[in-house]
Amino acid sequence: MTCGVDEAGRGPWAGPVTAGAVILHADRPISGLTDSKKLSEKKRLVLEPEIKAKVAFWAIAHASPEEIDRLNIREATFLAMQRAVAALGMTPSHIIIDGNALPRDLPAPATAIIKGDLTEPAISAASILAKTARDRLMMAMCAAHPGYGFSQHKGYGTAVHAAALTALGPCPTHRMSFAPVRRAAAATA
Repeated sequence: MTCGVDEAGRGPWAGPVTAGAVILHADRPISGLTDSKKLSEKKRLVLEPEIKAKVAFWAIAHASPEEIDRLNIREATFLAMQRAVAALGMTPSHIIIDGNALPRDLPAPATAIIKGDLTEPAISAASILAKTARDRLMMAMCAAHPGYGFSQHKGYGTAVHAAALTALGPCPTHRMSFAPVRRAAAATA
């Protein structure tokens, strides 16, 4: 059984990086799968429950802002991917991962596929689950840390986020190793 893996949230200034792992069910096709960034939020939210209902196995995992700061974003992404695969509850026979690099210590042979989220349905499904899970977390962070607009920009480096960071300084969900956050921390110290 082949497992598709993808991440969401490498670029934002705040929140975790999230990975999805999906093993499709051969007898339950899902139409409309593609890279989550190519889909509207509404379409992702429609596909999410269908994916969860139709696939053989799925899992979501995160690496925290603290882990991102300690390890770097690449290694934290790999950690989230390893966690997602481990959380499947079974060991796949092969793992396909969106991108050009692979995490170490995976439980099965793996292949990196550049733009795999556009060409491999299992990776596309993992991409959608990772994105919807991370977006939901950032909406919760908006309630926990008002004033930053996390529900609007999901932690990405928008003008609204930059203005809030300048005015308020970083909060606990910010990635202190990212330059805009470091600058804001120094300016408000």
